[in-house]
Order: sequence, then structure tokens, then C-alpha cells
Amino acid sequence: MFLIASLLFCAVYSQSTRTFTNPILPSGADPFSFYKDGYYYYTHTLGNRIGLWKTKSIADLSNATHKTVYTPPPGTMWSKSLWAPEIHFINGRWYIYYAADNGVNENHRMYVLENKNADPMQGGWEWKGKIADSSDKWAIDGNVFEYKKQLYMVWSGWEGDVNGQQNIYIARMKDPLSISGERVCISRPFYDWETHGRLTDANNPPQVNVNKGPQALMHGDKLHIVFSASGCWTDHYSLGLLTFNGKEDLLDSTAWKKKPAPIFTQSPGNAVFAPGHNSFFKSPDGKQDWILYHANDQPGQGCGRHRSPRAQPFSWNEAGEPVLGEPVKTGVALAIPAGN
Repeated sequence: MFLIASLLFCAVYSQSTRTFTNPILPSGADPFSFYKDGYYYYTHTLGNRIGLWKTKSIADLSNATHKTVYTPPPGTMWSKSLWAPEIHFINGRWYIYYAADNGVNENHRMYVLENKNADPMQGGWEWKGKIADSSDKWAIDGNVFEYKKQLYMVWSGWEGDVNGQQNIYIARMKDPLSISGERVCISRPFYDWETHGRLTDANNPPQVNVNKGPQALMHGDKLHIVFSASGCWTDHYSLGLLTFNGKEDLLDSTAWKKKPAPIFTQSPGNAVFAPGHNSFFKSPDGKQDWILYHANDQPGQGCGRHRSPRAQPFSWNEAGEPVLGEPVKTGVALAIPAGN
């Protein structure tokens, strides 16, 4: 079935007409890419391993070189539920950050791999250990970024040891392999659009309010963090916006302002539901801004295999905020990123 879907998908990318249609792969949650030396290195959640794609065009991802770069050993605290990997090139080396556990969700923490090869598809990926602040609480969806020559990590975590609410935390990094200092909470879900997700499982609290999947986004001198809100098992899963005031320390929680309404949400008219857990990339010519995100084609499909990665360009308003628009309908032709 997967092979048939893949073959059907390949026909929607056309170099001759220089267009493509979403989704860019038949399935894949939490899409992320990093561009270097003419190639995009792409990854998404596979659950039991980490895979890497290499392509000159995100629009042609189905024809990309692909390989599994890491499979965890059995019987460890990081053997199962590998979620939301991200690949970064920092100080001459490649790093993959991801979350994992031992089969018990309460034990989810973030981990990091390193590759010293110039091409991350070559050489070996070395497991470097857990990456956590001193509290060492439940943590997923780590995103690493540089601001004014200082590395930071943002992630989704619990305040304590019990599920019930996921907040966005930030911490300064000592180096690509370690966090220095304490985490600081910069976002808690409190608007209505952030609090959809009532669970009926007797083993969970009756309500799980969610902020997750943070992604740093720079535009000029403005720093934003785009994050996912509400449960991914609901169609209300959407994207919100945090903006740093640019005057204070990033670790000052009062220096961040949350937009009161979501900036990207479901479009029943376009048959796109639960769009979220995004990342961003530039076109090869560096002139266009694009968003990568996953979404479902039908309502009620939840957090499983139905989620597929999609890409579309976006713009900016006069306030320097991203204008993501409406999720594009499956099958609608889009011009491939400029410079391909």
C-alpha cells in the first residue's frame, strides 16, 4: 500500500512545469529540514529509528536519497518512541536532537547524536547522551537556535512529574551537547484555542492543555517562536506565535508576548485538519520563506499515520510577523521553491 501511494505521489512533482502538490510524502509527522551547500537534509518522526533524506528540492522529496542513520539499542531509556528529530549543523559538525523513552511516556527526555562527517549521510552518527536542564523533567520537541552568537534550546515540557499540561521552556546552551543554567517557562496554554484535548483514558488526567513543537523564526531583528497548541489528537491542533521584545534577556519570561489568536489553523473548506508541528526553510535562492508542517486530510484522524508533511510559502506583515495564510488544499499546484 505504501509503495502504491509513493508511486502516485511521484507524479505530482513536475520539473517541466516547475510545480508540485501537497502532501510532499504520503505520511510523516513533525517535518524538519536544514539547508547546506545546495542540499536539504530532511527528517520526520519514525518512532523506532531516525531517518534522513537528502534532496536539492523539498518539493521533490519523494525521489530523495534516504537512509536510516540511527537505530537505538534495545533496553535503554531512549529505545522507544523517538519523536520529532531535528538536524542542525553547528560549529562544523552535524547534530540530531530528538526525544525518546523506554516505552513509558513519563520517561520522555531529549537526546543528541553527532556526526563529524561533512556529509551527514556519510560516516557514523554517535550517540552523545541526554540533553537536559538541571530539573530533568519530562521534555520533547527540542529546537536549537542561535541568537546574538549564543545558542539556546526551546522545548515542550511538564512543570512537574505528572501529565496534564505542556509548557514551552527555554534555556541557554553551554555547547551543542549541553544546557547551562535553569529552564525558563515562556508560554503556558491558557487561551481557548490552546486547551482543546479532553481525554477519556482513565490513566490520564481529564484535560491535557498543550503547547509544543516550538520553532525559532528570525525576521530582520525580530525573534519569534512559532508553536503548536491543543492536543494533536484533535482537529483544533494549530499554530501560535510568541514574539521576543528585543530589549531584555531571552530568559526573562516577561520579555515574550503571545499573540491572542492562532496564526495557522484547520481549513475544513480545503480539507486540511489539525495542521501543526512545523518548521521553516528558505528557498534555494534565499528569497522565499516556506513553512513545513504536518496535517490530516479528514477530520478525526488524530495523531497517527494519517499525518503527512506539506510545504507552502508565506509572507510577513508590517509588524514583522509571519503571515502563514490558510493551509493549501491537497492536489493544488504550487510553484516549486525559487532557485531550484
